[in-house]
Order: sequence, then structure tokens, then C-alpha cells
Amino acid sequence: MRRVCLTLPTNRACTATITAVAEEAAYGAREFGVEVHLLVLDSSAPADLAAHRTAVAALPPAPGVVVHHLDEERQRAFLRETVAAAGLPGADRLLDLMLPATVSYGACTNRAFLLAEALGCASVHRRDSDSRYQLHDGAPVFPIRHELAALGRRASDVAASVTRSRLDPGCADRTVALAGASFIGEPSVDVAEIRTLDPEAYHEVVGLSVPAGHPEIWRRNLIDEAFRGAGTTPFTTDLSTLTLVSPTRVDMCNVALGREVYGRIPLPPATDTIGTDYFLLHVVRHARLPGVLHNRHIVNYYTGERRSDEGFLAYQLRFAKYLLAAPRLEAVYTGLAAAGDALLDTSGRVRPDAVSALVRESAGLDPAADEARLDVLDRRYRALSGRYATAAALFTERRDRMLAEARSDMEDFALLVDAWDSLTAHAKGTAVNHLPVPRAASAPAVTP
Repeated sequence: MRRVCLTLPTNRACTATITAVAEEAAYGAREFGVEVHLLVLDSSAPADLAAHRTAVAALPPAPGVVVHHLDEERQRAFLRETVAAAGLPGADRLLDLMLPATVSYGACTNRAFLLAEALGCASVHRRDSDSRYQLHDGAPVFPIRHELAALGRRASDVAASVTRSRLDPGCADRTVALAGASFIGEPSVDVAEIRTLDPEAYHEVVGLSVPAGHPEIWRRNLIDEAFRGAGTTPFTTDLSTLTLVSPTRVDMCNVALGREVYGRIPLPPATDTIGTDYFLLHVVRHARLPGVLHNRHIVNYYTGERRSDEGFLAYQLRFAKYLLAAPRLEAVYTGLAAAGDALLDTSGRVRPDAVSALVRESAGLDPAADEARLDVLDRRYRALSGRYATAAALFTERRDRMLAEARSDMEDFALLVDAWDSLTAHAKGTAVNHLPVPRAASAPAVTP
């Protein structure tokens, strides 16, 4: 039976989300006859972790669903054994990159990738704890419907089951490697208040996320659309497109990838940096691997913690670090676009060496541009005053560290790309020690 991994990484209270994602897992198993491994990767504080354990234990049995709830101790044990089995140099460093002490959007998903490999899954379907499903006629709108219908199949075979196809006929024999949609609701990045306070400040700050070289009229359009997802229009009927999916049309709370992608390339493990977990979307597009873009958008919302002063500062730091990472990531994306089909080997799989070379090269970009970006943030945030001025002071305090990490984060990523093939290969041999053997379909297996 085909196995897939539906994963929910979390570091916050989300008992309702666990219940809702479990319902999606049951739906996927029921409708598509697959075995769905629901993988909750939990980095929450002790009280929230305990509540999550209670929520997982209370999940009703669902045929074809296997539930794994791993706290950081269990995750670390799995990773330590995998890294040791791979026998790679710098084992402690690799372990730190996979499970750092602070927030890493890429690392939490990389752990899901390795565990999916250990479980023998063909795809990973990611959801987030600060999102919920839309309802249509009283029923949840589950994205997994489009994901399971397309992933792993030849594009030519999928063409008849989507609403429309905009795929180059030259890609018709390739496997669909990605299925995704976006979100409705609050913007994915906390910048809406800046637009309200000072539209020109918003244009300059958000403009730092837009690649250089676009005509000004295009830049303004890209800035206006940035981080807004699919707007606010609710779901009414399915619309799906077979295409080379644009990364700007997909959110990482609503995406699924085939193992032919994540089994070859990890995500950047940079800490306290938003946006880095979108890297594989660019790899898929530039390697000309087919995808399905659909409209089962998830609802995004801000948690209470994210609205607090402490949460605001933490998020603005992650945003600032993303703006520093953006030029290096864009340099890699430009290289990926130039390589095109050369990113694939003779078997049609992504070549890790081609990716790591581009990543390593990007680390050497002129740091003067990074300093100029921090200068823009300092000037604009201090002018906005209030808690933005407090954020500017934090950036000043950490300036040298942030500038150094803009380079070292890419060097670390190149190191992880080079090690990834060995890590994924050895992950398969470690699962039995830390994950349950799937039980009969009548009752889900649960890892406490």
C-alpha cells in the first residue's frame, strides 16, 4: 500500500489543529486507499506538549491512519542515530543543523523529510499550527484531495483530471512532484501595520524582498501582492492547473512534495529566518518538474503570542534575517533557472551537486549590500517609532551577528545538501527504534 506523510510541525499550543489535521488524514486514507502517517513534530513548552499528548490520545481510530507524536527528545534520538549511521564527518554540527536550539522553518521540515524516508513514504504533505481549513457546505476543504490525486503520477496521466493544463508538452512524461495552494486570511508576514502607518516605508521595506532589475511598475505590483496569499475570497468550487508552479502562488502551510525532490535536496536550516522553507518550490519550478496548483486554500491567522510585544520582536527579527538572506537565495534561484533541465540527472532526479555548488557560491556575495539593507530597516523602523524603534534597536545590537549569519547560513546549507543523500539513505534503517510498526488499519498506531 502507498504510504504518505501528513506532517504538522509545531512549537505552540494547537490541540484544535491536531484534531483537524487528523480528520484530513482520515479523509485521505478513506478516499484514496493510502496509508497516511500523521506526523506531529512537537517542540512546544511542557504544558502545551502535555495538552497535545492528550489530544493525540483522544483521536478516534481511523482506518489507514498511523499517528506519530514526537517530542524533541524522540526527534533528537532518531536524528542522532541517523547521523551516526551515515558516518559523516562533523556529526555534532549536522545534528545542530537538523535540530537547532532556536526556531528554524527549514529544519523542522527537514526532520519531517527524514522521518518520512524512515517510514517509507512517497510524499510529504505539510500543514502549520497557525492555520485552519475552510468550510464549504459545512465540510472542511482538505488540500490533500488534489495532492494525492496528482503526486507521483506522470503529468500526461494527470492532465485529464485537472481543470486545465498549462504545462509544456516537453514535460508531459515527467512525474508530478509538487501540489499546492496558498492561504486566505491575514497576511503571512507581519507587515500590514507598516503599510497602514507609512505606505512609502512599506514600499521600501517590502521592496527589499523583490529581486532587483524589475521595472518600477512591476516592482510596485510585486510589492503590493507580497505575502497576501490568495486574498480573502472563500472556496466555492475546485480549480486545478497542471503547470510549472510559481513559488509565489503556494504557501508552506499548504503544500505537498514527492520524495524525488525532498529525498535529494533539503531545505535551508537557517535559524530565526522566515521564507527559507520555500527553497524547494524554486528547485521544482526551475528543474521543470510538473506540479498541480489548486485553490483549496488554507485559512491563515495570527496567534495571540504573535500579537504580543515579545512575539512581535521575534517575528521582526526573523523578517529582517529573511531580507538579508534574500539576495543570496535569489542568486541561487537565478542559477537554478539558468541550469534548467541540467538540474536533473539521466533518471530525471534533481542533482544535489548542482544545487550545493550554487548555494556555496552565493555565500561569497558582497556583504556591503547586507549592511545597506540593515540601514534601510534601521531608518524606516526608527521613523515608525514605538515597537518598530525597539526592533531597530534589536537589529543594531545584533548587527554583526546578523551580517555574519547571512553568509554562514548559506555555508551551512551547502554542507547539509552535500550530506543529505547519505542521511536519507541511513534514515530508513533507524525508524524501527523510534517509530511504531504500523498496526492494523482499524486502529491508528500512536507514538507518545
